[in-house]
Amino acid sequence: MANQIALILGVGAEDGIGGALCKRAAQDGYHVVAVGRTEEKLQKIVRVINSNGGNARCFVVDLTKESEILTLFNTIDDMTEKLAFVCYNAGNAFRCETTEMTAAFFEEAWRICCLGGFVSGREAAARLGSYGSGTIVFTGATASLRARPPFLAFASAKFGLRAVASGLAREYGPKGVHVSHVIIDGGINGDVIRSKAPERIQSAGENGMLNPTAIAETYWQLHLQHPSAWSFEVDLRPFKEVF
Repeated sequence: MANQIALILGVGAEDGIGGALCKRAAQDGYHVVAVGRTEEKLQKIVRVINSNGGNARCFVVDLTKESEILTLFNTIDDMTEKLAFVCYNAGNAFRCETTEMTAAFFEEAWRICCLGGFVSGREAAARLGSYGSGTIVFTGATASLRARPPFLAFASAKFGLRAVASGLAREYGPKGVHVSHVIIDGGINGDVIRSKAPERIQSAGENGMLNPTAIAETYWQLHLQHPSAWSFEVDLRPFKEVF
């Protein structure tokens, strides 16, 4: 909708969850606000959307810092359109052997995967709750439910993010805000794996890895769900993934 904003936090490569979700929201005419750490990547997505007749802008924000998140939401408050959809997609699979893991590494994982999600979710929920409508989606992972080495820091943070999501869902659902948590269980066939481990895509075979566009479509369908039948949690995995 031309008068509504879709805020995507944690946008990296164009062919990733964040980038795909930006383009999906633009398809429905939303004013897309893309937020991430790398100006070049953000500008690429903005150019693609705007060149196709959409409406997008971007902001470089450190999502581990409350002050920068607050500034972002205050900026959105000053826009003419109304916030309607928010996705917190920040964080990667922090990997480290337990005996080598420092407290600083553990805290860094928590700050980006959990603390940033809490601050962003709090600010989004307060605004959407006042409107009595809107959607907040948090990106989870297999580690949201199961901890194992070398992902102890990542799992701890993702467990925490899931708790944030479930608490917000119970608090703000009755106020008309749909809060969801999506568990991504499997590798994503996007720019990151293509550049760092293309052999994984080949060995996985056809549809053996998650397609970013398909993920984004599920996120958006959560936004479109009728309030009489909301989903809190959805898990997504390739058809051949063992679980």
